[in-house]
Amino acid sequence: MSAPQGILEGQSVTRPPYFNGQHYNWWKNRTEHCIQADDYELWIIIEKGPYIPIRITENGKTIPKKPHEFDSDDYRNMEKNARAKKLLYFGLGTDEYTLESQRVS
Repeated sequence: MSAPQGILEGQSVTRPPYFNGQHYNWWKNRTEHCIQADDYELWIIIEKGPYIPIRITENGKTIPKKPHEFDSDDYRNMEKNARAKKLLYFGLGTDEYTLESQRVS
């Protein structure tokens, strides 16, 4: 199946489809399957939100860890966060990237 008119498909199998502001549902489904096939855990991060390393204080509260407190699992999970974000941002055209960057800031 070819891409809808006006949609550019990348030549790389490691990058998600390119979104140029048109045919959102097509792009969303293709991106979802692309990311799931690469690493299903990344898709869960995208759906549920990023992993935030936490620790439990002496009085039982949970607070975010500072980077110097991270262990190897925390670093692995933070890298997964970054990979999920990268795949989503790399699939956006310049106009969509600008809109999303302004929304997140």
